Amino acid sequence: MRRTRFPLPVGLSAVALLVGLALAQPARADDEALRRQVLAFNQITGNEPLLAQLRALSNDHATVKKLLAEANTKVKDAKEAKQPFTFNAALLLANLAAEVKDLPTSEKFYRVCINQAVKLQSSEKLALAYVGLIETLNDHKKYAESAAICDELLKLKVDDGKPRIVILVTDELDEDGEPAFVKDVKYDATRRLRPAVQRLMVQSITKQGKFDDALKLLDNMIKARDHWQTRQLKGWVYREAGRFAEAAKTYEDVIERIAKDKTLDEDEQEIYGETYCYVLSNIYVDLKQVDKAAAELKKLVTKRPNDPSYHNDLGYIWADHDMNLEEAEKLVRKALDLDRERRKKAKPALKPEEDRDNGAYLDSLGWVLYKQKKYKDAKEALLKAVEDPNSQHIEIFDHLGDAHLALGEKAAAIAAWKKGLEFVGTSKRDQQRKIVVEKKIKANQ
Repeated sequence: MRRTRFPLPVGLSAVALLVGLALAQPARADDEALRRQVLAFNQITGNEPLLAQLRALSNDHATVKKLLAEANTKVKDAKEAKQPFTFNAALLLANLAAEVKDLPTSEKFYRVCINQAVKLQSSEKLALAYVGLIETLNDHKKYAESAAICDELLKLKVDDGKPRIVILVTDELDEDGEPAFVKDVKYDATRRLRPAVQRLMVQSITKQGKFDDALKLLDNMIKARDHWQTRQLKGWVYREAGRFAEAAKTYEDVIERIAKDKTLDEDEQEIYGETYCYVLSNIYVDLKQVDKAAAELKKLVTKRPNDPSYHNDLGYIWADHDMNLEEAEKLVRKALDLDRERRKKAKPALKPEEDRDNGAYLDSLGWVLYKQKKYKDAKEALLKAVEDPNSQHIEIFDHLGDAHLALGEKAAAIAAWKKGLEFVGTSKRDQQRKIVVEKKIKANQ
């Protein structure tokens, strides 16, 4: 299925916690100007200016690299007691380094942030720094390192004579229902982070392929506090492990639990229920239970008639399984129309050359046309699909290769398949697609 929206098991994002307004001027070439600009980051106060400065610089990678080089000269070791940067300045530098994929520099400045947060006794800042570092490591597929940072955060204790920041790893409770480990602790502001950090740790362990370890940790979490969010994550792990039947059963249970959760208001129940019905439809596709998948998506199309993604996905799974091809084409074209309307409402002044159709939806259109043996039209749609920078995916290039081959364009087909191999993800689905594509290349060379 074309995954136009697949929710993450945890909704924490370091950058998403920031909001903003621009501060610094574009850097001049000379070293003195760079030095002043880097040190000017220390003037940033509040979350809003921080994100705006990040936005102002994030697209100028050349300037960012120069600023990071200058900042690196001022911080030799993140563990140094005295640092020239405030927490906000270091956080900005860490995020900018992540933006240009400079992992060592990003990790260094997140470590500066962590040390500053500990000194400030700020659980919010500590969370921001640690979660940012964890997510940056995950982005670089450094899952073992990410899991180690999660473990570090879970075990963290700070005691310099002031009330301690403590994040617990024990589940033992005393007679009052309080964690026995911290009965004497006056201040435990970061304790609320523990479930979220554990969920991040589960993700990192899972991405290493250690599915049994992840499931064991989840079972312990459920034993300590049985919540549908933890069970949802268990369903995600089952799916990553290719245990689709167990994943489907888990998500079916999660959806029932959400409907019975009295702590949620009606809107929250609807949003969560809709989200996991969508996930469940994907898992039914994994199980080749297309009718069940279609039934879930039909419910979502009825509930959200103006949502293009549900129309697209229903059309795509029918096309992918050679079912209801005429209706599938109508659904995908409807998705494209709805998406165009949405873009116009969001940006009325959008220039025609900037108004680009969603590559995933164009792929669905190309695929349903291919299934109807309209190979020329299919190729045109698929060529447009791969122009979308957000749609560089092995599955789309595979479809394009198939369209080329059907038109007798063998060299172009092989080129498309080889291009697709550059965009293979870590998921089981992508790895399976990689094997199929490699066989096609070999068979047609």
